[in-house]
Amino acid sequence: MRLAKPALSSRRFALNNNESQLVDKVVHIGRVTKVVKGGRIFKFTATVVVGDYAGHVGIGYGKAREVPDAIKKALEYAKKNLIEVPVVNGTIPHATVGKYVSTEIIMKPAAPGTGIIAGSVTRALLELAGVQNILCKSTRSRNPYNSLFAILDGFSKMRTLNEVAQVRGKKIEEIIAKPGE
Repeated sequence: MRLAKPALSSRRFALNNNESQLVDKVVHIGRVTKVVKGGRIFKFTATVVVGDYAGHVGIGYGKAREVPDAIKKALEYAKKNLIEVPVVNGTIPHATVGKYVSTEIIMKPAAPGTGIIAGSVTRALLELAGVQNILCKSTRSRNPYNSLFAILDGFSKMRTLNEVAQVRGKKIEEIIAKPGE
């Protein structure tokens, strides 16, 4: 059964010739045991994150009877589903909340030198996205698979200053000008 994923169609990205630059990390391996009349049957799941440290990341999930096969499937899926992440000066443009199923992650931009303050699974995704300074707090569920998609949901909600100016039909200076100036 495949769960519905956040709507990320506007930021889909394909790295056809730059696949050699992608770095992958296995963030979670799960084992499922089925007890049958003849003994136990083991199956494995793998969750893999790929990225290029320059604002492009993907998540993959694979299942197989052997761990390497599950990782290989997850890696292929992650490369097919790369998205572009808005990174401004090593952090995110603004605070946001990412939600996926029962997981909720609060993400806030941080000052230079803060580092990545996040859980282990989300830390891997943020590192591969190129984010260097961020504060993340996972509320509610901490399921690794759902946490990754909650981060992607937060990324899909983010807009840079250029995008906001373009949508409003104004210049950046008009948007960030203080009232009364």
